[in-house]
Amino acid sequence: MNLKIHKCEKFSIICNNIASDKSISHRVAIFSLLSNKPSFVRNYLQGDDTLHTLQIAQMLGLNVAEYDGGLILTPPDKIQEPCDVLDCGNAGTAIRLYMGLLSSQKGMFVLSGDRYLNKRPMKRIISPLKSIGATIYGREDNNYAPIVIHGGHLESFNYTSEISSAQVKSAMILAALFAKDSCIYSEYELSRDHTERMLVGMGAEIENMDNNTIKINPLKEKLKPIEIEIPSDPSSAFFFAVAVSIIPDSRCILKNVLLNKTRIEAFKALEKMGVIINYKETSNIYDSIGDIEIISPSELCAVDIRDNISWLIDEIPALAVALSCANGTSSVRNAKELRVKESDRISSIVNNLKKCGIEVEELEDGFVITGGIPRYAKVDSFGDHRIAMSFAILGLKCGIDIEDSDCISVSFPNFVEILKQITRIECEG
Repeated sequence: MNLKIHKCEKFSIICNNIASDKSISHRVAIFSLLSNKPSFVRNYLQGDDTLHTLQIAQMLGLNVAEYDGGLILTPPDKIQEPCDVLDCGNAGTAIRLYMGLLSSQKGMFVLSGDRYLNKRPMKRIISPLKSIGATIYGREDNNYAPIVIHGGHLESFNYTSEISSAQVKSAMILAALFAKDSCIYSEYELSRDHTERMLVGMGAEIENMDNNTIKINPLKEKLKPIEIEIPSDPSSAFFFAVAVSIIPDSRCILKNVLLNKTRIEAFKALEKMGVIINYKETSNIYDSIGDIEIISPSELCAVDIRDNISWLIDEIPALAVALSCANGTSSVRNAKELRVKESDRISSIVNNLKKCGIEVEELEDGFVITGGIPRYAKVDSFGDHRIAMSFAILGLKCGIDIEDSDCISVSFPNFVEILKQITRIECEG
């Protein structure tokens, strides 16, 4: 499907139905396999990625039933060996977290995905898992899926990751829960910490130490079940924060959003650019949740982004849209990880911004953008949901046609529905 986004003037909107948090939805499905009783979950994300994760959990023995507007997730006595390939679709979180968990479970498991996922790097997970005794193989010298795992006993580890990645960390934490003894995991920069928070809430023994280091003790017993209403995803909400930032005299309130500090760094970047943002905490179960008010600035200023990159890596495509409309020259650096996302996001951003008439220089680890007045263009999603949605937001400023926009359903099935409250949209194909 192709989308044609029309320009809009100013807008004011209250968003009550931002997509549920993708990261938490993935983890709810996976962690429920390890609990001692059924978990009760409301607002599970009905996106393609998270539905693949849930389907895999069912193939491993999780029973999923609807109950009172939510889901009951009943765990098996032990993880079952499936009779088919575990299809992760486009979900990098699913394949990497399941690799960590299944390496310790008795049985043979084959993980694969779509043509985009099977081009994404997996050695970053496979190498540390093999070093602690995992029997795990990937295509092309352990670089790519499909992945074959023969689960078994794992040794303890003291591992320092060269990559600040919540997916790598989460895979190693799940492996550590079944290791021979206590394990130590360190990273050079603190990555997003959903896994630690949720597992500690379920009874796992995970201790924060100094210098971005955690200690994980093996499970002595099964985890406690989860009872949660999954909040809105700040990464999804951020698209509409950017919309406010580039359209003068606009305002938006984003309701029931996860406010974890490692998830709202991109909003902090917008504040540095002059956008007015107010946060109001409304609850704190597992993590801080609340409402975010965004008011467009009188002037959108350029900014340099190079710190805490792992906290805003997913929002950089949308942030690039704001940078392209700012006054002055902005830069994003230390973001080489963008090269191995659903697309090469550095290349995708640069190519599409150039089509829109924006001056941009591509760097190995980011880009330099000179803000200007974007013009109408036809752009490519590159099969990447965040690229598609980011340039749909830019379309509010200049009008835009986006090819191959079906990928939006990966993480935000009702994105277009919300966008239609702001401007006119035409769908083709």
